[in-house]
Amino acid sequence: MTAADLRETGSRSRLSASPPRRKEPLIPKDWVTGYGLMLPVLIICGVALAFAMASTVLTSFWTQEGVRIIPGFTLRNYAEAVTNPLYQLTMMRSLVISISTTALTILLAYPIAYFLAFYAGSRRTLWLILITTPFWTSYLLRVFSWKVILGYNGVINSGLKIVGLISEPLDFLVYNPIAVILTLVHAWLPFAILPLFVSLEKIDRSYLEAATDLGDSPRDRLWRIVFPLSVPGVMAASLMIFIPTVGDYVTPQLVGGPDGQMVASSIVELFGRVNDKPLGSALAIVSILIVTAISLTYMFFTRRISERIG
Repeated sequence: MTAADLRETGSRSRLSASPPRRKEPLIPKDWVTGYGLMLPVLIICGVALAFAMASTVLTSFWTQEGVRIIPGFTLRNYAEAVTNPLYQLTMMRSLVISISTTALTILLAYPIAYFLAFYAGSRRTLWLILITTPFWTSYLLRVFSWKVILGYNGVINSGLKIVGLISEPLDFLVYNPIAVILTLVHAWLPFAILPLFVSLEKIDRSYLEAATDLGDSPRDRLWRIVFPLSVPGVMAASLMIFIPTVGDYVTPQLVGGPDGQMVASSIVELFGRVNDKPLGSALAIVSILIVTAISLTYMFFTRRISERIG
């Protein structure tokens, strides 16, 4: 074999040899960059939240005597928060109002998000701008507007009196749980539409085309394909509404009246007029634990139902 043949054989072997595999880093560079940009905000929010939670938990085990808080360890505050009928009533009312608000908001938001994702076309941006217009005004002003609409001498009562349908104003429109639910649904509807729209927008349209070719009706496509694939958006929207509305304070104070007060009102009263910060802290911790348990249970069963439907 000549030298030329050896060189040719060597070059062929080098060409046929596979290039060495590049070692992938344990931590992706994009991950490091993304979390590195968020690190300052995460540290500030994490430290603030940890300090607030630690302070609340610690105070909940102390005792209030007059204007003095006596450090120590007692479960009396938790027993009072769990067994007191007043706090049981406000907690149950808060859960009922929040769950009703969440369910009604999702039912109203899903068709709107479905329209935006599948039928809005080139006008989608305009619709999204119109949906987010409530964010341009203060939340407090929006609540006040409903008080003006539902009030004793508000828009509805004045309009009904002008057309002669009533002689005296209706006193059941405001200062009750229904008014709280109505106001919360209006305030939180955009927060439900946006995550639902994002979830529906990500659905691969080829799935719908294949289902149509196989003879599925629009209702079958919605129930068997669109809804299971949009469950993450439904879950995110539900939790985004349920968790904050349980602890809402402004809306019950303005349109709830005595029958529409929620647990946040009791907590504020304990920290303020009653001057019992340990009991208020215990009630706040109990509320957080209840909301966390309900949220985790909801996430578990929602995923199971989604898997069965899919």
